[in-house]
Amino acid sequence: MSYVDWAVLFTTLLAIVGYGIYKSSGAQSMQAYLLGNQSLPWYTVCLSVMATQASAITFLSAPGLAYSSGMSFVQFYFGLPLAMIVLCITFVPIFHRLKVYTAYEYLEQRFDLKTRALTAFLFLIQRGLSTGITIYAPSIILSTILNIDTTYTTLFIGSLVVFYTVYGGTKAVSYTQLLQMSIIFCGLFAAGIMVVHLLPGNIGFGKAITIAGKMGRTNAIDFHFDWDNPYTVWSGLIGGFFLQLSYFGTDQSQVGRYLTGASVSQSRLGLLMNGLVKIPMQFLILLIGILVFTFYQYNKPPLFFNKYELNKLEQSPYKAELKKINEDYNKSFETKRLEVIKLDKILDENNKTAINQQRIAVKKADDQTKSIRKSLTDLMIKNDKNAEKNGATNDNNYVFLSFVTQYLPKGLIGLLIAIIFLASMGSTASALNSLASTTVVDIYKRLINKEATDQQYVKASRWATIMWGVVCIVMALFTSKIGNLLEAVNILGSFIYGTILGVFIVAFYLKKINGKSVFYAAILSEIVVCICGYNKVVAYLWLNVIGCLLVVILSLIIQQSTKKVAEKTPTTF
Repeated sequence: MSYVDWAVLFTTLLAIVGYGIYKSSGAQSMQAYLLGNQSLPWYTVCLSVMATQASAITFLSAPGLAYSSGMSFVQFYFGLPLAMIVLCITFVPIFHRLKVYTAYEYLEQRFDLKTRALTAFLFLIQRGLSTGITIYAPSIILSTILNIDTTYTTLFIGSLVVFYTVYGGTKAVSYTQLLQMSIIFCGLFAAGIMVVHLLPGNIGFGKAITIAGKMGRTNAIDFHFDWDNPYTVWSGLIGGFFLQLSYFGTDQSQVGRYLTGASVSQSRLGLLMNGLVKIPMQFLILLIGILVFTFYQYNKPPLFFNKYELNKLEQSPYKAELKKINEDYNKSFETKRLEVIKLDKILDENNKTAINQQRIAVKKADDQTKSIRKSLTDLMIKNDKNAEKNGATNDNNYVFLSFVTQYLPKGLIGLLIAIIFLASMGSTASALNSLASTTVVDIYKRLINKEATDQQYVKASRWATIMWGVVCIVMALFTSKIGNLLEAVNILGSFIYGTILGVFIVAFYLKKINGKSVFYAAILSEIVVCICGYNKVVAYLWLNVIGCLLVVILSLIIQQSTKKVAEKTPTTF
C-alpha cells in the first residue's frame, strides 16, 4: 500500500475509536455501561444492529461467494423482515417492560435458574467461538495484503476493540457503529462505481450483469424445495426466519443493541428499518462480487487468489508442474476472453439463437478454466495432504481484496481496508460487550456475588470484557482456515440458535410448561441438532427449525409424562 492508503487507514481507525470514547464518557453505572442508559434514538439502534451482524466476514466473503457461485446467498435473508415483525410484537416490549440487562434474565423469572444458566452457557459457547472467527477473518486476509503476519493483525484488531469496549461499554460500541456503518456504505458505493468504471468502455452496468447472467452468476431466486440446498426461497423464508428470530431475539449481542433504545417504539423502529435495509445492502455486496466477476472476464485474474498458498507451491518440489498449469491457464483464459467478447457483440445484435449458442461456447471455455484450477488444487493436496481439510484450496475469501489492492486508486484502497477493520471492530465490540454482560449478569451477579455494589459490577464487567477479549483473540490465533467464513459463522450459529429459540418460544407462548421440562428438552434437542449437523442430514438453515420445534415438542411430551407419573404416584400423609 502507498503512504496515502496507510494515512487513510490509520486516520479512519483513530477517528472511530476517539469518537466512541468521547461520546461514551466512561460509563460508571451498570445501566450506563451495559444499556447506555437506554437513551439511543432509532437510527443509532438500526445501524448498531446492522453493524453487529455485518462483520468483516460479510465484506470479505460475500463478494467472493457471488464471484464463485452467484447471487443465491441473498435468499438467506428472506426470513429477516418477518422475524423483525415478530420481534417487535413479542420480544421487544417484554424485554423493555421487565427492564432486563440480558435476554436470559427473563428465563429465570419464567422457569428457573438452571434453565437460565443453560441458555446463557449455550450463548457464551456460540458467541465466543463466532467472535474468534470474526477477529480471524480480516487477519488472514490482511496478513497477505499488507505482508504482515496474522499474529500481529489479530492482536492489533483485538486489542483496539477491547480497549474502547472496556472503557465505554455499550454506548461506545453503539456510537462507533453509527460512524462505522456510514463509512462502510460510502466505501461500498465507491467500490461498486469503480468496478463499473474499470470495465471496457463498451461494457456498462447493464451489460456487465447480462454477461454474468449468461455465465450463471445471477441466479438470485430458486423456488425448488431441496432439503440439501441451503439457499432457496423456502430455506431462506423458513429456516432463515427461525435463524434470524433466534439471532435477533435471543442472542445477547443483538438484544443488547436494541435494549439501548430510548423507548419501545425507538427499538421497534430501529429493528424494522434493519429488516428493510439489510436485504438491499446484502444484495449490493453480492452485486459487487458479480461485477468483479465480469471484470475478470476481460482482465486475467490470478491463477489462485490466495498468494500465500500459491507461494508455498512455488517453493515446493512441484514447481515445474505449477509452471505447466500456469501456462495452460494463460492460454485457457485468453480463449475464454475471446469467447466473452464474441458474446458481448452478439448481445448487441439481440439474436436469441446466436446468443444461446455463444453462451454454450462461453460456458465450455469457462469449464476449461475451472478444470485447470481443479488441477491446481489437486496439486496443493498432493503437496499438503491437509490442504483441503484446512480450507487452503478455497480462495474466495481473497477475491474482493485481491481486486481492491490491484486495481483501485490510492486512498480508496486504504478506505476499503479500513472498512474491513471497522466491520470487524463493530461486530467484535458488540460480541465482547454481550459476552461480558451475560457473564456478569447471568453468572457472576446471580451465582457468585449477589450483594456487590453497582460500581463493583461495572468493574466486573470491564474485567469480563478483557477476559473474553483475550479468549477470543487466542481463539482467532489458533483458528485454522475453514473455507468460506461467512458460511462458517452461520453454520456454527445454526447448531445452537434453534435450541435457544425453542426455549424462548416455550417461555412466551406455552405458559403451562415448567422449567424442568424445558431444561431437559433443550439438552436432548441440542444433542439431536449436533448429530444432524455433524452428519449433514439436511442443509444447515434447517437445523434452526429442527432445534426450535424439538424443544417445543419434547417440552410438551416431558411435561405430560411427568404429570401422568405424578398422578399415578400415591399421596402419603
